[in-house]
Amino acid sequence: MTQTITPAVYAEPTRRVTSRWIAFFAIAWLGIWMAQLAPIQKLLPDQIQAELNTTYWVDNVIAFGIISGISGVCAIVAYPLTGALSDRTTSRFGRRRPWIAVGAVVFAVSLILLGAQTTIVGIGVFWSLALTGFCILTAALTATISDQVPVDQRGYVSGWLSAPQAIGIVLGVVLVTYVFVGALFGYAAMAVLLLVLVTPFLFLPDAVLPKELRQRMTFGAIVESLWISPRQHPDFGWTLLSRILVNFGNAFGTTLLLYFLKFGLHDKNADDDLLVLILIYTVFVILASLLVGYWSDRIGRRKAFVFVSSAIQGVAALLLAFVPDLTVAMVAAALLGLGYGCFLSVDQALATQVLPDPENRGKDLGIMNIATAVPQALAPLIGAGLVAMLGGFVGLFVMSGVFAFAGALAVARVKAVR
Repeated sequence: MTQTITPAVYAEPTRRVTSRWIAFFAIAWLGIWMAQLAPIQKLLPDQIQAELNTTYWVDNVIAFGIISGISGVCAIVAYPLTGALSDRTTSRFGRRRPWIAVGAVVFAVSLILLGAQTTIVGIGVFWSLALTGFCILTAALTATISDQVPVDQRGYVSGWLSAPQAIGIVLGVVLVTYVFVGALFGYAAMAVLLLVLVTPFLFLPDAVLPKELRQRMTFGAIVESLWISPRQHPDFGWTLLSRILVNFGNAFGTTLLLYFLKFGLHDKNADDDLLVLILIYTVFVILASLLVGYWSDRIGRRKAFVFVSSAIQGVAALLLAFVPDLTVAMVAAALLGLGYGCFLSVDQALATQVLPDPENRGKDLGIMNIATAVPQALAPLIGAGLVAMLGGFVGLFVMSGVFAFAGALAVARVKAVR
C-alpha cells in the first residue's frame, strides 16, 4: 500500500513558535491596526465632513458609508486573490514575506496620497487603494498562523492579532488627534509607523515553495479555486457565516456610537464620553483576547467560546437598544469588548482548523478575512439608513443583537472542532 507523504511546506506545524516570533507578529499588527482604524475612526470622517461642509450628520455618515462600501468591494476581490497568489509564490524569500512587504508599501503610499486629497472622489479612490494594500498585507500575515503555528498554540497567538487591534484604535486616534494634527500629517504618521512596525516580521523565516509543487497560475484556475462548496465543506461554510454575522453585529453596535451619544442620548460631553467607552471596550478586548485564547488552547475547545462570545455581544446590543443611558452604555461597552475580544482570538484559531486544503491556506483564510473587513465597511452606510428610516437608534441596536445571536447559532453547527 502506497503512503502519501505531505510535503513539508504543506504539513501541519508541530514546533511551537518562539516569543520573538509572537512579539514581531504582535508589533506588526499594532502598526496595521493603527493605520486602518485611526483613519476609520477619526481622519476619514473629518476629511469627508470638511469636503461636504454640511452640519446634517446623516449626510456625512452616508458619504462615509458609500466610500467604505466601495472599499469593501475591493476587499472582496483582494483578499482571496492575493491569498491565492501567495499560496503559489515560489520566491526564495518564501511564500508570504513578499506579499507582506508589497501590501505594506501599497497601504502606506496610498495613505500618504490620501492625506493630500481635496475631493470626495479622490478620497474614495485612495482609501480603496489603501484598503487593498491592507488586504494584501493581512491576507499573507494571517496565513502565517496556519503555516507556522501549531494548533495548540493558535488561540494564544491569535490573541496577539486581536489585542493590538484594541490598543491600535486608542493609540492611533490619540496620535492623530493630539500629536499629528491634520489629514496630511495624520495619514503620513500612520503610514510611517506601519512600515516601521511591520518590517521586523520580514526578517523571520518563511518556508519556500518548491517550483515543482506550485499549482497552475492561470486566471481561470485561481478564479475556480475561490469557490468552496458549503456542501462539501460545511464546517468552513458555517464558520464563514458565523464570522459574517458576528462582525456585522459588532459593527452595528460600535461604528455609530458617537452619533448615538450626541443624538440618541443628547450627551453634551459626547466626545469625552466616547473616549471613555472606547477605553472600557479596549480593556475588555485585550483581557478577553489574550486570556480566553490561551484558555481555549489549554482545554482544546473553540466552538463553545465562539458561541458564548457571540451571545454576550447580542446581550450588549439589546441593552443599548432598550436601556438608553450612559451608565448602561458603559456596561454594554464592557460586554461588547469581552465578547468581541473572545471572538477575535478563538474564532481565528477555529478558522484555521476548518480550512479545506493545506495547499490553499492563504486563499481560504483570505475568504475568511472578507467576513471581517466587509461588515466593517458596509455597517456605517446600512446603520445610517436604519437610523434615518426608523427615526432613532433602537432598530440599529436590535439589528446588532439579532446578527450576534444568529452568529452564535451558526457556529453551533460546526462539527469537526470541539
